[in-house]
Amino acid sequence: MANPSDRTLVIIPTFNEKENLPLIIGRVRAAEPERVDILVVDDNSPDGTGDLADEMAADDGHIRVLHRESKGGLCGAYIAGFRQGLEDGYDVICEMDADGSHAPEQLHLLLDQVDAGADLVIGARYVKGGKTVNWPWYRWALSKGGNLYISLALGAGLSDMTAGYRAYRRELIEKFNLDELSNAGYIFQVDLAWRAVQAGADIREVPITFTERVIGESKLSGSFVKDSLLVVTKWGLAHRWNQLKGLTAKLRK
Repeated sequence: MANPSDRTLVIIPTFNEKENLPLIIGRVRAAEPERVDILVVDDNSPDGTGDLADEMAADDGHIRVLHRESKGGLCGAYIAGFRQGLEDGYDVICEMDADGSHAPEQLHLLLDQVDAGADLVIGARYVKGGKTVNWPWYRWALSKGGNLYISLALGAGLSDMTAGYRAYRRELIEKFNLDELSNAGYIFQVDLAWRAVQAGADIREVPITFTERVIGESKLSGSFVKDSLLVVTKWGLAHRWNQLKGLTAKLRK
């Protein structure tokens, strides 16, 4: 009997990742040589990443490339990848960074849980067994504390809602209105997880080792923390207000 993961697409967004791309693709192909295809979504990288991706795709039928005309952000790249993956009939669609921070060797942990019935599997840093490598203590504390606040504000019960290493069943993605996704910093990852919670999805977290990039510079803006937490606070207040209204309506009956 076939498993959902037998038809898996891994989306790898790129912008100036020419040095990292062969490394991450090589690791994915070695870790999952049969059941996983790769879609590189390149935002017109001036360093030639897109051209390199085309060359690799020409030599390997498991690799495809989607070129975007300009740098449109990580959220836009993933949405484009989701749409392509759905159109091409994949049963599982994954998110993975190009810089090596997400270990392809741990991808099976996510896919195994999808095969076991999960709708969304998050590779989490803050569950038992999860860890970060080469992060200064203050960055770990900021990320850990931010995720704790997000989970409490929304009542989501998840430890790592900002994590970007994920596997989705196509049926869950089809429930999302991709045009509505927030693009305030990296908040779209929280947005997707929160939509999955509200949809009653089976969400599971598996421990992964997150390793800070060695080659290139992080594209994460420092303003994302303030912007993201502000948006989450608004969502949380709206959620609690709706809960209160629902409880009040029940008491009046």
